[in-house]
Amino acid sequence: MITAAELPALGEIARAALTLDADEAPALVARLAAPPQTRRWTALATEGGFVMASLAERDPTVGHIDLLAVHPAHQGKGRGRELLRAAEEWLRAEGATQARFAGNPPAYAWPGIDVRYTAAACLAESAGYERYHVAWNMTAALPPPAEEPPVRQGVTLHKAGDQDRREVAAFVEKEWNERWAWEASSATGLHYARLDGQIVAFAAWGARPSWFGPMGTSPAARGLGLGGVLLRRCLAEQHAAGLSEAQIGWVGPLRFYSRAVGARVERVFWLYRRDLR
Repeated sequence: MITAAELPALGEIARAALTLDADEAPALVARLAAPPQTRRWTALATEGGFVMASLAERDPTVGHIDLLAVHPAHQGKGRGRELLRAAEEWLRAEGATQARFAGNPPAYAWPGIDVRYTAAACLAESAGYERYHVAWNMTAALPPPAEEPPVRQGVTLHKAGDQDRREVAAFVEKEWNERWAWEASSATGLHYARLDGQIVAFAAWGARPSWFGPMGTSPAARGLGLGGVLLRRCLAEQHAAGLSEAQIGWVGPLRFYSRAVGARVERVFWLYRRDLR
């Protein structure tokens, strides 16, 4: 397994290899190397390339190929297949019976393989992986619409600081799951709403470098328009941080984001899996 001192070098390999994500590639490597403390993961390197793999917390029989990158100068030499086999061997030794090219929330690079990374999809398919699902991201231009609609009486809006992040994370874990709670607590920006003093909605960005999400509204407050307000606040903050657009990751409700901020479907991902037995 690689050491912390080697991470910058891996980040530069990723920058060269991941042509669609070059600017944030080093941050992706750093994020994957700092997952929740309960995660079992590894990073394995060879000349000119590396692979990062992990086990799912909820089902440790499922392993994930989180990131595989080979520098262009070393491509075409079998490095990718060599790294994939090494990751699979590690996953087997840790008890995994299935490997996936799919995001392992809450710390992941992408939902799966971007369809434009043709070589990666070819590697997965030639190694016996089957495509089992499709996911997508939406892209929102920044800055977002300037108008912020009024909220109903009793609603207050807040930007989370160090003191209230734990409270927001506890709300998220109770209403959704511990994975979203980890993302919310580790996000660059976190906004939330209270209704009559109680937290009822949240939105985060930067849990995965430069992306928006997750966000959610409790059943008691749905229909009040809080999701759109918190979304716009996060996007405005991303714009202030120097971003020209925001990726909304692993989207479910297409219509909501399209209507709220004119977001468009732009990145499509294939998810792959293979039996390791």
